[in-house]
Amino acid sequence: MITNTINELFNEAKHDGSKIIKGIAKSILRPIKPSDFKDAYLSISREQGEDLVQLIRKKNLKNIVEFGTSFGISTLFLAQGVRETKGKIVTTELIESKATKAIEHFKKAGVNDLIEVRVGDATDTLKEFSEPIDLLLLDGWKDLYLPIFRMLEGNFHAKTLIYVDNADMRESKDFLATIAQNEKYQLESQYQGKVVLISVL
Repeated sequence: MITNTINELFNEAKHDGSKIIKGIAKSILRPIKPSDFKDAYLSISREQGEDLVQLIRKKNLKNIVEFGTSFGISTLFLAQGVRETKGKIVTTELIESKATKAIEHFKKAGVNDLIEVRVGDATDTLKEFSEPIDLLLLDGWKDLYLPIFRMLEGNFHAKTLIYVDNADMRESKDFLATIAQNEKYQLESQYQGKVVLISVL
């Protein structure tokens, strides 16, 4: 069921291009906002998703936190992995309509029991998070990468991995430059710099 659901969502995401252009067009008169992309999937690629599944299996990752659910494609890949490691996912989504649809997709895929969805600003919904994190997936609003990283840093351990999507964007590069200054972390570029995997040493 999970593979079929992912395939269906990727098929729907084929129309993302025009939705993204419409969202960007709104920024001509004002700063761009997350709500400008409330209808866009903004998803990771299928290859990224499959690599994440393999990473979770290989490293036996159980406790996963995701910043940026959108309609749930990336979360479904994470669920494929934790279903085997007997783990769980806490994922966040700012836009309520997206979160509602994502939950429908999780139920359809039969993995809703593995996923907790927190709706709202992640700097609020994850503020009291106190469990160890094996994998943190950053794939939301880029200027929040550093605040969320800092907020959750106390939950990292020696084997924690941080997966940074859209690492080639300006705000992401600023975030990564800051993290690279700390010798506690090791950064590895993937997908021609579009993704960076951060390891806690």
